[in-house]
Amino acid sequence: MTEKRQNPPSKRPGGIAILGELGSLTVQTYRLSRAFSPLVRLLAHEHDITRDELTAAVDTVFEGLYAHPATRSIERITDYLRARKMIPDEQSTEDLIRFVVDQMLQRSPVPVPQALVDEFWQFFEELFSSEEIKGLGEMTLDMVRLVIATYEPLLTEVVNILKAGRRFNQWQLQELLRRAQTVRGDITIVRRQLRALRWVRPFFQADPRDFRQQAQIVANMVREFGPFFIKMAQVAAANADFLPNEIAHELQVFHEDVPPMSAQEVEQAFLECFGKHPSDLYMGFDAEKPLRSGSIGSVYLAKKPFVENGVEVLRPIIVKVGRHNIDREFAIGKLVIGLAIISSQYWAPHSKLAPFLRALQEQVDEFVAGFLQELDFEDEAQNQLRFYDRAQSSSVWRVPALYGSSRRILEMEFLADGESLMRALRRQTPAARRRFRAQVAERLLYTILHHAMVYREMHGDLHPGNIMIGSDNALYLIDWGNTVPLDGKWDAVWDYVSGACLADVDLLTDTLIRISTAPEANAKRRQEIRSLLAETLAKRDIKPLSTRNLVSELRRGGYDGLRRRGQAILHLMSNTQHLGLVVRSDYTHLSRALMAAAGSFGSLYEGVPKRTLVRDLLSGVLRLPLLYSRDRIRNEVIDLRRRLAFQPAARPAALPAPERRPDPGPRLPGAR
Repeated sequence: MTEKRQNPPSKRPGGIAILGELGSLTVQTYRLSRAFSPLVRLLAHEHDITRDELTAAVDTVFEGLYAHPATRSIERITDYLRARKMIPDEQSTEDLIRFVVDQMLQRSPVPVPQALVDEFWQFFEELFSSEEIKGLGEMTLDMVRLVIATYEPLLTEVVNILKAGRRFNQWQLQELLRRAQTVRGDITIVRRQLRALRWVRPFFQADPRDFRQQAQIVANMVREFGPFFIKMAQVAAANADFLPNEIAHELQVFHEDVPPMSAQEVEQAFLECFGKHPSDLYMGFDAEKPLRSGSIGSVYLAKKPFVENGVEVLRPIIVKVGRHNIDREFAIGKLVIGLAIISSQYWAPHSKLAPFLRALQEQVDEFVAGFLQELDFEDEAQNQLRFYDRAQSSSVWRVPALYGSSRRILEMEFLADGESLMRALRRQTPAARRRFRAQVAERLLYTILHHAMVYREMHGDLHPGNIMIGSDNALYLIDWGNTVPLDGKWDAVWDYVSGACLADVDLLTDTLIRISTAPEANAKRRQEIRSLLAETLAKRDIKPLSTRNLVSELRRGGYDGLRRRGQAILHLMSNTQHLGLVVRSDYTHLSRALMAAAGSFGSLYEGVPKRTLVRDLLSGVLRLPLLYSRDRIRNEVIDLRRRLAFQPAARPAALPAPERRPDPGPRLPGAR
């Protein structure tokens, strides 16, 4: 008896402690029901709801769930109740879900159409039959909240459509079913992306020194995961200095070699946008043979009639077609990565690891936000038209003319004498390659700085695959789905670059805090962030520069030292998760643009001593005023010729007529 009294009550596996917790559970459950009140009121009133209202109401529910004692001690109570068959086990989970859904349908204040219910159960059957979904078993509240957050836009639309009236017309029903089919279509994407994650295990099982095998595994995972990972691989390959050479080379193929769209998907895009097949609009369009495929779409060669000087001629054009469901690929990709990150917190629960993983998940959200503008070709058309007009004043860089646009299809000028940067480089003879590199590097540097300084805007994805070289070595910049506005960013960018180059830890810390998503909260952690930054710079052997040691440190580091400092500028902004700090999407987007441009220089000088690149860049900087002056003089001459052409003088007739773009003739339906 004495021994029993000495045992702490909390350690007895008996029913008294459990019954006490169940009694408390009843009281807390009543309080939890109050957390559902905002959501019920939101659904009950007649007005449409907004995404923010739904998010706030769902957050209130989850706050109640997190505070509930069942959440805090769910594992112990669940094991006890399951052992005594007092609650359903995993085998009866499906029946429990059916019961809960039936109860929700019976108690819903808004009648739900039977067709929508049938669509849900079809989706449910497919979900539970998936081998990839089985075994997830214990879903944490974090995972459930992440899934709900992904579908909040769809849920908001569904609720508002249901609120439109109790008697649904055919259009409303079709809209509901279309959104339900969107969720069903997501199952295919989820399955493929989950299957792609199986390559993670072989990657870590591979020999750490066998970079070739690791590179092949990474490439296989990227291809199987789809457009979302392909876009991330392009960003990673943009600066090969951050990766082992074997992996960098394997990822660089995604700049020019991405699995193409199916012919059926291409045909569907034309039917969706114009209600016509491509054969009704063009001659020689072959959906089976794209010229080039990217993560967002594929480009095809076709012929179309143009009117030139009153005569109709047939000319080749480029047709860019966007991939189907690309927005869902990105949304589900972000969801899968988020689930993997949250799951890893349970695989390796560590107090120091949690802030890193939380920041990594938030940074993925900010990172994806920079890609979303690429998904609508109408936005890309506006960017291309804007830069095409600007390109008319330069002889160094050019932009293809745009003939027509829609949400998923663009029609533009065919560059008969243009080829990609790397193909143009490989075509050069060894003797001519040195001069070719220097000339292209000078023009690319001038173009980037010209965009930034004059137009305060730059190409957001200027990797080697988006730079074409003309027969006169002029640069043709393509793929304008992504641009970065620079207004309002100059001070922060200058402080960041100065802090990274000079290794000024205080300036670098203050700048990163300023451009983060939570500057006030991060300001309270300033000392912690500063210490981690100082440690990172020390590991890279980057020492602070001042007026005293500037010359000696640069001389000591040489070209390698300058290269390390240049890498630090890009690396620190793109990898701040170890600081528990999330950079805003507009600055992450800018960092990505700079990395892509830097990667083009790196690819151009691949296999060449880095001092050659530094020397050519310095030479290019010195020649910038000459290039700018040459463009200004050229524009003045063109303007003078135009003015003289309109004056009734004898000599203008001998002057060459200004260049005119061909009239593309009949426009695409809906084109601008």
